[in-house]
Amino acid sequence: MKKNIALLAGGYSGEYVISLQTADTIEKNLDSDIYNVYKIYVTREDWTHETADGKKISVDKNDFSLNINGEKIKFDAIFIAIHGTPGEDGRIQGYLDMLNLPYTTCNSIVSALTFNKSYCNKVVKAFNVVNIANSVHLIKGEPYSMGAILEQLKLPVFVKPNESGSSLGVSKVKYVEELLPAIEKAFKEDKQVLIEEFIEGRELTIGIFRVNNYLYALPATEIVSKNEFFDYEAKYTPGVTNEITPAKIDDTIKEQLESKANYIYRHLNCRGVVRMDFILQKQTNRLYFLEVNTMPGQSENSIVPQQVRASGRSLKEFYGTLLEDCMKNHKN
Repeated sequence: MKKNIALLAGGYSGEYVISLQTADTIEKNLDSDIYNVYKIYVTREDWTHETADGKKISVDKNDFSLNINGEKIKFDAIFIAIHGTPGEDGRIQGYLDMLNLPYTTCNSIVSALTFNKSYCNKVVKAFNVVNIANSVHLIKGEPYSMGAILEQLKLPVFVKPNESGSSLGVSKVKYVEELLPAIEKAFKEDKQVLIEEFIEGRELTIGIFRVNNYLYALPATEIVSKNEFFDYEAKYTPGVTNEITPAKIDDTIKEQLESKANYIYRHLNCRGVVRMDFILQKQTNRLYFLEVNTMPGQSENSIVPQQVRASGRSLKEFYGTLLEDCMKNHKN
């Protein structure tokens, strides 16, 4: 008996298009002999599934079901492929929890915490296992002083929306006069802004996932951007970034990266596949934690698919394993 899987794509943020690419990759690699996959486009206006004959069917949000040609379709599991709100910030997870439906990502509180970069940094700092860059957290409507920010932080700094992905609204600030415009740019994307000291070094990112309560680390990737940093253009324009998987790092660094990422995954109580970003500081070889992505991009050339292939797994096996694990653990 095939299982019915809802594949959620889209969302309410600037990452809508990236989410559709992620969902395409997942859909292509879910075994059609085992799963009936129903792609559902999530927008502020509606959540809809398009049938093979082009008919748009709205989701019944009372029980998260579809009614297609008089048949009520309920789902065995939900594969979330939404970046940004509401699929990465815990909102959809909270809704699905209330309906007691299994899904592939972290739960609502973990998603909400990791989506807020400043709050997540504070929690990870308390674990005392990894370095965190000095930062200042601004909230729209609350007064802030440029002098106070510059007393606490050394330039250059990164100014970023606190709850936004794909590097939207991020600036690297080297000079004092660039700081205010960068803060204003970030506030256009979000009501909270994080200003973080720049750590010079190599950017490393690693995928971690849990199956049968065992943690697996995927081969790490080094991101070498031709741009000033790994911004939106660098992430999604071929040729602007060189992504080296597996990263050319020595075994000591590799072990540190995996053990720190595993520790953070376990102690944040993550689920499914997450990607963690770090900087290996140039002068000291110390690892600095940047962020946790609980719904990492998975379009064909994205980092997690690269890492899965480098680990010797197929995407079909990988996505199938994530789905089966979320259903199995939901019953436990």
